[in-house]
Amino acid sequence: MAVLNNIRKRSGLLIIIIGLALVLFLLPELFKNGFSSNDNNVGEVNGTDIVAQDFMRKTAQLEKQSQQGQMSATQAMNSVWEQEVRSIIVKEQIEKIGLGIGKEQLINVIKANPYFAQNPQFLNEAGKFDENKFKEFVKSIKNDPNQDRWAQWQEFEREVEKSTIEQLYYNLLKGGVYTTQAEGKFKHVLDTKKVDFDYVTVSFATVNDDQVKVSDDEIMAYMKKNSKKYKSDNTRSIDYVFFENKPSKEDEKALETQFYGYINGKVDGTDTVPSFKNIKIENVAQFVNAESETPFDSTYVTKNNLPIEFQEQLFNLTNGEVFGPYVNNGYQSLSRMMGKKSNASAKASHILLAYQGAQSSSATRTKEEAQALANSLLAQAKANPNGFAALAQANSDDPGSKNNGGEYDNITPGQMVPKFNDFVFNNGVGTIGVVETDFGFHVIKVLAKYDAIQLATITKKIEPSEKTIDGNYDKASNFETDAAGKNFEEVAKKANATIVPATNLRPSDEYVQGLGAQREIVRWAFNEDTNKGDIKRFETANGFVVASVKDKNETGLLSMDIARQSVGAILRNEKKAEIIKKKMSGASLENIAKATGGSVITITDVALGNPSIANIGSEPKVIGTAFNLEAGKTSGLVVGNSGVFMVKTKKITNAPETKDFSTLVSQKQMQEANSAQQRAYQALKDKADITDNRGKF
Repeated sequence: MAVLNNIRKRSGLLIIIIGLALVLFLLPELFKNGFSSNDNNVGEVNGTDIVAQDFMRKTAQLEKQSQQGQMSATQAMNSVWEQEVRSIIVKEQIEKIGLGIGKEQLINVIKANPYFAQNPQFLNEAGKFDENKFKEFVKSIKNDPNQDRWAQWQEFEREVEKSTIEQLYYNLLKGGVYTTQAEGKFKHVLDTKKVDFDYVTVSFATVNDDQVKVSDDEIMAYMKKNSKKYKSDNTRSIDYVFFENKPSKEDEKALETQFYGYINGKVDGTDTVPSFKNIKIENVAQFVNAESETPFDSTYVTKNNLPIEFQEQLFNLTNGEVFGPYVNNGYQSLSRMMGKKSNASAKASHILLAYQGAQSSSATRTKEEAQALANSLLAQAKANPNGFAALAQANSDDPGSKNNGGEYDNITPGQMVPKFNDFVFNNGVGTIGVVETDFGFHVIKVLAKYDAIQLATITKKIEPSEKTIDGNYDKASNFETDAAGKNFEEVAKKANATIVPATNLRPSDEYVQGLGAQREIVRWAFNEDTNKGDIKRFETANGFVVASVKDKNETGLLSMDIARQSVGAILRNEKKAEIIKKKMSGASLENIAKATGGSVITITDVALGNPSIANIGSEPKVIGTAFNLEAGKTSGLVVGNSGVFMVKTKKITNAPETKDFSTLVSQKQMQEANSAQQRAYQALKDKADITDNRGKF
């Protein structure tokens, strides 16, 4: 019963889990499978199959449940995979220790869900949950001629029971974590034992990378020696050429010709379209909405918000005048001037002096003090208008504008509070004054006024024509044929095509570097029939891809492309260290500093638990060496993370004596307990025998 009480105390997470499971029960029917059926298993965990049909049903269901299609099929598949692997591994442990709950305990968990606990259907006259009503409800489902409902309810109960037992298992793990006084004492020493030392160092960066060579064989040997550290899924590396479906000059010209029809009037089938310039002003919006891919916008825009290349032409149009066609941001465009408005927006700077009680204010000054300060700053601003920005930076209480001299640009009528708005729009450029609003007193300087124009613009995106796409398809197909059985790089060079590498692809990946979501390409790369050097053409939303498998990594270690960067750096530094050691001749720090052109640096109060050196970074070997030396003693050469060091310990300050480690013990206990679930699961997962066939799906 103590364990079950513990569950009830932690019922928040269970309620969420039950709620999700309840969705399954209340659905009128199961989501239909979004994948083709496959007799193969998606994977295996310690001999337990993850059956494809059930796995794909759950995947399709999760994808459908994701809000507004935010989860792709591959993301859903990977999420379900992690759930299935975790479920199998944890279930094995639960069965080993014989953990479970009874029927009455299951009811107690279910009735904690608000759907049942607050549903009038299950409440008695006193407004309390009535277990008999609940049991009658379950009985009615069981006796329902529609046995699908009963099957769904049983599935719901199984999910709730499973989730409850899993949570119970995790609580047992957390409850089993214990931190000793010795661990608390050790943490105390790590935090408070300090060392002062001198050091001299020569950085690895002083040796150029081209001075040391690291072979792929050396990298592989290092990874095999440290196989646990560099363990990895099987990976693929591909090279590809992308043939993008881009509109040709002819496509652009054809659309431009169509737009000239809007200028001159054109015949479209049997209908004559009037010239854009001649359309009555009251009909312009309707015409634009009928002909354009972007609707009519009645907004007045300032000059600096117009396309920069055509600002002058557009802004200086007369009423009714038409400009274009012109290309803007990939769209063929034609604009007509509808009207111009003066004083449409403004630019102003202000200094806010807030006071105690003003809106959103944390100021402590009184209203009278704020007003006096505002008047003082007004006098200073009028005496030196060019110094307004400096006054704002030094005095304003407005965090939104203080750092840029109090400036607000493109202020539109009504955007600011009324008194601020009226001052800006009712005064000329250069005017400086004070107004009071709910936020405090404002010293305001009007910096600029802007006119704005209203344009009616017809736009259509310049798209590749069918002829262009067909030509691009032929180009990709010919490249695929030419590259078959030949050197992919040489064929690409001959075709003047750019090769793009995509490395470290994993079986469950969806995205290919530079192409976005391309699960089909990843699946092909991992197909059992796909070999190194194979070439295939793929059609994407924006063009065609011809891909070649560059490398198949099935070593269980990092791919060589990735290892060259990470492991290669380690091995290069090892070789650089040997070169540097030869330069660091001398028995003292001063001698080495002289020989290498360096200097002796002093560092103080370095804690054992934070082994880092200012301006260098983490150097546990170096710090550990300093702690291990007696005061006044000098070390040999130490190869650190950033270079080669020699250190001389000056002073070691031991941790202060104390007998009370309770705070440290409590902190560590909480940290360990909170991470126990994930650490235990990760350890079990690392030990598990997992076969992953997601690459086939």
